[in-house]
Amino acid sequence: MADSLEDSQIVRAVVERQLATAEEVRTAKEQQGRPIGGTGRRPIGEVLVDLGFLTRTQLLRVQGTSEDSGGRPAQQIPGYQLLNKCGAGAMAVVYRARQISLDRIVAIKVLPRRLSKNTEFVERFYREGRAAARLNHNNIVQAIDVGEANGFHFFVMEYVEGCTVYDELANSKVYSEAEALEIIRQIADALHHAHERGFIHRDVKPKNIMLTKERVAKLADMGLARETTDLGAAMAEAGRAYGTPYYISPEQIRGEVDIDLRADLYSLGGTFYHMVTGRVPFEGPTPSAVMHKHLKEPLTPPDHLNTNLSSGCGVMIEMLMAKDREERYPSARELLIDLDRLARHEPPLYAQSHVDEETLETLSTGQAIQAEPPSNDGRQRTGTPVNATGVSSTAAVILATAAGLSVVLNLILLILLATR
Repeated sequence: MADSLEDSQIVRAVVERQLATAEEVRTAKEQQGRPIGGTGRRPIGEVLVDLGFLTRTQLLRVQGTSEDSGGRPAQQIPGYQLLNKCGAGAMAVVYRARQISLDRIVAIKVLPRRLSKNTEFVERFYREGRAAARLNHNNIVQAIDVGEANGFHFFVMEYVEGCTVYDELANSKVYSEAEALEIIRQIADALHHAHERGFIHRDVKPKNIMLTKERVAKLADMGLARETTDLGAAMAEAGRAYGTPYYISPEQIRGEVDIDLRADLYSLGGTFYHMVTGRVPFEGPTPSAVMHKHLKEPLTPPDHLNTNLSSGCGVMIEMLMAKDREERYPSARELLIDLDRLARHEPPLYAQSHVDEETLETLSTGQAIQAEPPSNDGRQRTGTPVNATGVSSTAAVILATAAGLSVVLNLILLILLATR
């Protein structure tokens, strides 16, 4: 079946190159609407060739130009019938297609020819296919095939009919806590599956979370995925920041060699934050300014922006987005437990115990409780102020009040005993 987008691109290229006149194109369009042998509507390029207005070589050259500028690579992938373009990124174009042998709809990611000469891009493209092929989970977009045909590198995967979390956020949607929990829980489960098999995703973000019409969440795009045991790749990437600025972890920004699964948890926390507040965790005029804030600026607690959030949800997101990865969840397993507890309206186990341990440590050492000083510009910093031990000033006030009440009650009790 001809695609109208490709037809318009072919016509434009043919006329601009003066390979055919406008009158010849109109004649071809009239003939195009007359099916031959039950094959249905034919591509305009084929009709122009049949009528002698264009040679086969000229058509192939025009189709190549169309592909390089973002069009589809004609029908150059054996076994698949391309139907329409459904997405495009910096590295690839995605098409909705029919797998002829099984008569099913699939998605095909195609690397543009202009990038096919870059060995790094090609290797990353195939690495995505290999990584996805080793994962089999309902919440991960399934890999089907990967290969090269007629100069096109392609990756065939499960077609997900629906939208992405990014699409909904771009339409000003702010997720309720319950809806966000359901989506984040599914992606946490997908990450747990990948992590157990030795893969870290490294680019968890709203654009890479697809939602089916039934609201099943699926993690997509393993283009930056890396095996945790691949020391060679880690060393080659040392000092380079891989990820998306709005959701990237501090250790990825620093280009550390030993990136582990906790980088994915940070990015998931950033996504969670965006979903329930309608705002990215940190904003700035440039990517470098945003990444600097990930490294240095305290996070505004999400429940300060959305007061409808439970305290448990807020503390979980803050733990996911701790700048020191040692203070985050140790793995997706513990996160899943807390997500399930929160869904049952129970306090989180691991996030809460993390706070309690800090509080107990402060009490046991007898350190003075102080509020965080204002920032250098004289304004109070955003977020929950903390003292040197990491205890929030709110907790400090509660502890101080409790201690004061205890002293007062003891004095009253001594007075009563003395008057007897």
